[in-house]
Amino acid sequence: MGEEPGCRAFPYGMSMTRKNILIVDDSPSMRQLVSFAVKDAGYEAILAVNGNDAMNRLTSTGIDIVITDLNMQETDGVEFIKQVRTNPFYKFTPIVMLTQESQELKRQEGKRAGASGWIVKPFTPEQLITVISKFIR
Repeated sequence: MGEEPGCRAFPYGMSMTRKNILIVDDSPSMRQLVSFAVKDAGYEAILAVNGNDAMNRLTSTGIDIVITDLNMQETDGVEFIKQVRTNPFYKFTPIVMLTQESQELKRQEGKRAGASGWIVKPFTPEQLITVISKFIR
């Protein structure tokens, strides 16, 4: 018996639909690193190169959690989060900031915009998956 697209086989005949994670970062290497980590943990990765690209992906795909960089070209992470929060469908979707910024002011700015959590680079794949698993199962 084959697996359905987007599903993983689990013991005892149970199945679970994969959760979609939107990864927004203007760095190709960071998008790839995060993508590998989430795919290895059994999640589906949807990639976007900036906030504008991510907004287009939100309208065409059901997203369970967003991981976004803070410092990006065109639309930065804080502005992107504000835009996401105006969409009633994604008003309560978890959004995790993934950035090199560790200053408290930047964290507060992200939180005011609607960020649910914050991970400072560098990070391990295990740290990333631990944070994701706190928001989605």
